[in-house]
Amino acid sequence: MNTTTLILTLGIAFLLTVLLSPVFIPFLKRLKFGQSIREEGPQSHMKKTGTPTMGGLMIIFSIVITTIIMVIKAEISILSYEVGLLLFVLLGYGLLGFLDDYIKVVKKRNLGLTSKQKLIGQILIAIVFYVVLKMQNFDTSIGIPGTAFDIELGWFYAVLIIVMLVGASNAVNLTDGLDGLLAGTAAVAFLAFAALAWINDLDTSIFIFSISVVGALLGFLVFNKHPAKVFMGDTGSLALGGAIATIAILSKLEILLVIIGGVFVIETLSVMIQVISFKTTGKRVFKMSPLHHHYELKGWSEWKVVTTFWIVGLLFALLAIYIEVSS
Repeated sequence: MNTTTLILTLGIAFLLTVLLSPVFIPFLKRLKFGQSIREEGPQSHMKKTGTPTMGGLMIIFSIVITTIIMVIKAEISILSYEVGLLLFVLLGYGLLGFLDDYIKVVKKRNLGLTSKQKLIGQILIAIVFYVVLKMQNFDTSIGIPGTAFDIELGWFYAVLIIVMLVGASNAVNLTDGLDGLLAGTAAVAFLAFAALAWINDLDTSIFIFSISVVGALLGFLVFNKHPAKVFMGDTGSLALGGAIATIAILSKLEILLVIIGGVFVIETLSVMIQVISFKTTGKRVFKMSPLHHHYELKGWSEWKVVTTFWIVGLLFALLAIYIEVSS
């Protein structure tokens, strides 16, 4: 890993997304792949109806191509299990998200795969992921951040993998609700993992993949910033969620994922708290969940909410890096 690899990887991924978008966005419009906005959401979002979705396809394409190019340049076998798993989970969860988006677009309503169908798909991908790791005699212990202690999980590590992949993909998906919100917070999170891969001198493919994601997301932000010209849809959000969990597992930074992905965790908790509160007391804790909608309904501008969440995400990332470096 060196500065040249960093610059090349970031540049290729960024340029691929930026150059592809002006071609792909009109294509999505011609196919009438427009976003359907849920009626119970903020009324200010209704004007976004029809904005092209499935932009996640551009992100995934850019990540895959950049990763393959840079892995070959670094003389790493694209058949290595690290590279294979990173791309497998990205594409697997991306396909799941694509099916969800496609159903929404075809039926012209904000409903896609059922929760059960999506969950089964997520779990199956996680099981395949675990089986491959098992074949590699992968370390099934987890380290406690800030300490030298490890906990051996044995067979329970399989459960952890399923929880991480399913949980992360859903948490990241929930965060995708405002122009540029997910693209920015995810870019920060993947950059944190790239920094830790560099600091800990981990497998170069993990670093390359992480930076490829950052570059692709920054390129996507050019068109996804407010007012967004394209949305990534579940195609992008599920793929990114699965990918960040994969990086955390391969990097043996499983617990730090909770900190680096702090914004995603908070967004998920806000939904859980809202549901539990309403079902048990009939009252809502937030004006609307996930949390970013709560601040919108409190009168914050969309841009203010997004930039605030970006900053919070950056602080979480810096905290995680500090904990890892100081341990």
